[in-house]
Amino acid sequence: MGSNTGELWNEEKIQRLKKLWAEGLTTGEIGKRIGVSKNAVVGKAHRLGLKGRPSPIKRPERAAPVKKEPVKIFTLTDLSAQTCRWPIGDPKHEDFRFCGRPVIIGKPYCGEHCAAAYVGANKPRSEEAA
Repeated sequence: MGSNTGELWNEEKIQRLKKLWAEGLTTGEIGKRIGVSKNAVVGKAHRLGLKGRPSPIKRPERAAPVKKEPVKIFTLTDLSAQTCRWPIGDPKHEDFRFCGRPVIIGKPYCGEHCAAAYVGANKPRSEEAA
């Protein structure tokens, strides 16, 4: 192994490796440009102590575990004039419920459900009368 590395790397290749590494090229691309294998690039970068970079392999980000609060099931008897009455789910199923969040004053729904319920109805009333 030791006799091979002397043949692969000279000062010019080392300087090009450092420059291309700093530019963020992949190890495979650096190897092609310098004329060595990807593994040779990785090994030399490690021996030179070049700063590691994130893997080019895209992995889905892991979100921090979300502590799920139990869903409050609002039934018809729980609702008032101040709670959103938007139905969620199928009334035939056990988990059917109503939203229950605070309503927009004068409306039966919260802001999110008003936006869904009143699509295109956001014109001021003075325009409608005109």
